[in-house]
Amino acid sequence: MEHKKEDFSEWYNEIIDISQLTDKRYPVKGMNVWMPYGYSLMKNTDEMIRTKFYEDEYEEVMFPSLISRPMFEIEFEHIKGFEKELFWITRGGRESLEEDLAMRPTSEAAIYPMLKLWIRDHADLPKRIFQIVQVYRYETKHTRPFIRSRDIHFIECHTAHDSYKDAEEQMNLYRREWDYFTKKLCLPYMEVKRPEWDKFPGAVYTIAFDTLMPSGRTLQIGTIHEYGSNFSKNYDVKFAKEDGTSEYVNQTTFGMSERLIAALIGIHGDDKGLILPPFVAPTQVVIVPITSADSNFESFVSEIENLVRNSGFRVLVDKNDNYTPGYKFNQWEMKGVPLRIEIGKREAESNSITISLRTRKGRIKLNKDDISQIKNLLDEVESDLLNKARKILSDGIEGIKTSGQESSIKTFILCDNEKCARSIEAKTELDMMGHILNYGSKGKCEVCGNEGRTALFSRPY
Repeated sequence: MEHKKEDFSEWYNEIIDISQLTDKRYPVKGMNVWMPYGYSLMKNTDEMIRTKFYEDEYEEVMFPSLISRPMFEIEFEHIKGFEKELFWITRGGRESLEEDLAMRPTSEAAIYPMLKLWIRDHADLPKRIFQIVQVYRYETKHTRPFIRSRDIHFIECHTAHDSYKDAEEQMNLYRREWDYFTKKLCLPYMEVKRPEWDKFPGAVYTIAFDTLMPSGRTLQIGTIHEYGSNFSKNYDVKFAKEDGTSEYVNQTTFGMSERLIAALIGIHGDDKGLILPPFVAPTQVVIVPITSADSNFESFVSEIENLVRNSGFRVLVDKNDNYTPGYKFNQWEMKGVPLRIEIGKREAESNSITISLRTRKGRIKLNKDDISQIKNLLDEVESDLLNKARKILSDGIEGIKTSGQESSIKTFILCDNEKCARSIEAKTELDMMGHILNYGSKGKCEVCGNEGRTALFSRPY
């Protein structure tokens, strides 16, 4: 395997292949096959997100994949922003369609005509819905699994509110939800308000969640958008107020995708392979028996397996006799399993187990009766991953070399003027990503001297 510090791009591609997350050999550019292990990782991530949204009283929906051209063209700025990325279906069988149909790149144009039918008065608000779907974008740049694809696993929320104030409260709820998700995934992030010229088409403003990959480049792993009434005016989504007058709803959205998986791979992995956060790892605990089989030994292994499973963990026993224990250790380390239990003759005789954590060297001896300690040990793995990732991000922001490579992010105190941003872009050859809301400080713009705050410049994926 390539060394991560020496060639991150090659390491990334290789670890995806050998860990069997996805298969890139599907004969359509930018469309990959989710392998069982990768799909299980994504499903666990979906379920974490789904559960949280249910707790926060969202309703799950599933909209069609096709959007007619007239539905798209209702919001001119929106379709203009996506027109180069759309897949169009223009024929059904041998006949030309009366209306061209777009494969959804996102779902505003599909959902909002239906919201017009569903929302009648103030009692229908707030409306919070989400869906977990595939979206399609005609990427012409170099495609890369989980980072830049044409067939994208996507989670999107859409909300409607009776006031801009309530919509802003929803934006704050998104921030709290994002903080929960990223702590479970052990992913630190910068909260970046995109500049006016780079916000989501049709939005009042966009906030992106960017993280720093070991390559020194930033990766956008989530976005939230305040729409105000921009979309509702075009799609005629109104509600009747208590006084009998009508008003357009205020709307927001929240989007995230399989780029979360890209961040997990890139930020947490090492030269041995993946390191997966316990909360979403397909297998949280793997048991590797180390001895010739006999009935008493097998009974002890089964007892440990049941104790771990009954404690609420996803556990697997590696019973493959074709490989040595050492080979199995390497394989499960490569797969990123957070915790490994080794059971040999000595452990069986002493009613104990030997534990290795994916984030630490050495082994831990544990009595069978103390199996509940596995939860604390998995919490330590989570803490190890988050602390390491936070240091990578903070070092990158401060201009320190990251994983042996020069960080390609820089920060400047900058105002909102596009000319000031463009002048720094020209000098640094980096893109102006926006103002960082959860790092940095206020001050005088380093170009014009007006009021400003810390802005992020980077080379994004």
